[in-house]
Amino acid sequence: MPERAGTNTPGIQRLVHDALVLSSSRSPEKVAVIADSVPHSYRELWDSARRLAGTLQSRGVRPGDRVLLWLENGWAAAVSIYAVWIAGGVLAVINPQTKPDKFLFIAKDSQATALIGEAKLVESLGDATTAVASLGYTAVSGESAHFERIENIIDDPASPLIEPQPVIATDLAALIYTSGSTGEPKGVMQNHQSMVFASTSIIEYLRLSKSDRVLCVLPLAFDYGLYQLLMSVQLGATLILERSFVFPGQVLARLEKERATVFPGVPTLFANLIDGYRRNGKTFPFVQRVTNTAAALPEGFIAGLQEVFPKALVFSMYGLTECKRATWLDPEQLSLRPGSVGKAIPGTEAFVLRDDGSRAEPGETGILHVRGPHVMLGYWRRPEQTARMLRPGYWPGERMLCTQDLFRSDEHGFLYFVGRSDDVIKSRGEKVSPVEVERALCRIEGVHQAAVLGVEDPILGQAIWAFVEPDGTNEITSAHLKAGCSERLEPFMVPKRFEIMDQLPRTANGKVDKQHLSAEFAQTTGEGAALRRV
Repeated sequence: MPERAGTNTPGIQRLVHDALVLSSSRSPEKVAVIADSVPHSYRELWDSARRLAGTLQSRGVRPGDRVLLWLENGWAAAVSIYAVWIAGGVLAVINPQTKPDKFLFIAKDSQATALIGEAKLVESLGDATTAVASLGYTAVSGESAHFERIENIIDDPASPLIEPQPVIATDLAALIYTSGSTGEPKGVMQNHQSMVFASTSIIEYLRLSKSDRVLCVLPLAFDYGLYQLLMSVQLGATLILERSFVFPGQVLARLEKERATVFPGVPTLFANLIDGYRRNGKTFPFVQRVTNTAAALPEGFIAGLQEVFPKALVFSMYGLTECKRATWLDPEQLSLRPGSVGKAIPGTEAFVLRDDGSRAEPGETGILHVRGPHVMLGYWRRPEQTARMLRPGYWPGERMLCTQDLFRSDEHGFLYFVGRSDDVIKSRGEKVSPVEVERALCRIEGVHQAAVLGVEDPILGQAIWAFVEPDGTNEITSAHLKAGCSERLEPFMVPKRFEIMDQLPRTANGKVDKQHLSAEFAQTTGEGAALRRV
């Protein structure tokens, strides 16, 4: 890479990790992260990240290199995220529930030069990483006899404390992999400028401050979880980091113990908390902000959340990995505009267009488009898919995001999600490719062919339903199919329901006819209003 300008002007955040520089200098002894009930100060986070960055640099990581993080939520993950950026690298976070085949695909696709992962996950790969030609260095968190442990690095006072490597705001900062209709994950490219902008805009409308204590049970590999860390550090606030999606009882206990003021979640988690409240009547008046993303909060949840968190502002939002966050609904509008996800986040524009590119009228369904600095650069090494999502904007050279999601607006400009126009299912706040689930099903012994549909669900957003045609060699059951999927897929991708059919309906050219399947199923179950073809 060409030589760049030196470090940024003191007191100004241009790069994502500038926030850590600033917060560690302003409040070095303040608690930055509480992980596994252990508090860690901003000084500790800054020094630990610099030590690990120095090791990455000494092991060959150069500015612009991709570094994979395959870690559970914890102190090691928080340190590693900032270490990658201090070393000048590009962060590629992978959910620890990702199966080996998918992990290896991402490792090869990203052309990663280094990997930091959970010891048990990395060692489960065996010699498979030798197939990733670009991978030169591996470190692990946890006990290992084969790899360097990052705990030894960050706890060793003799490890060098390097200064951040020179990069600029338009340099690539992260590849965040998301599922697509092809079944292959795509790396969403975000530069430092777009990530800093998104974090700042969200902080603004959520009205967060440095006195906040944010409880995060969302995986840091999920951009919704990652940004809880980024926003907390940018503010100089405290992040209480829990293993992702722990049991509701543990969440409630942690809320109570740590007196968290901000609680980001997803409908599945909220449903469990509301259910727990109805059993024990426990409320949390110290929580001041409750946030939800991906889609509008189901109407039935709003009253329940307001009972559990009686003094909290409840924010319903819509976002997608390609721009992090697109819209937000002012809490004062929550009961007035049920089902709405609000308006564009500060500093951006979100609007509904017809197929011909003209603006849709209020009440008319079209595709939501988004303009702003938070829009992705594109998909890593996917020019055709990038061209489908990024369209010419209003100015020469500008590109705006075509979300491929169906929306409508009301006469006051508030936006409402109608449905998806592509094949991706959105369940539990995660994107799921039906192709990927179908492939997993077809690898299960006894399965001839499979079709996967998304079913509207008040808690999951969409539930995944699988329709399976046996090959006649072995008897298959729903339990057998669920077990097979659990071995091959992340938990959020495992279908909620399995239907075993003698034969799946087919079109004239022999393809599975999902439209006919949807209609047939709706007719026999009476759930037609809930079933949508994907």
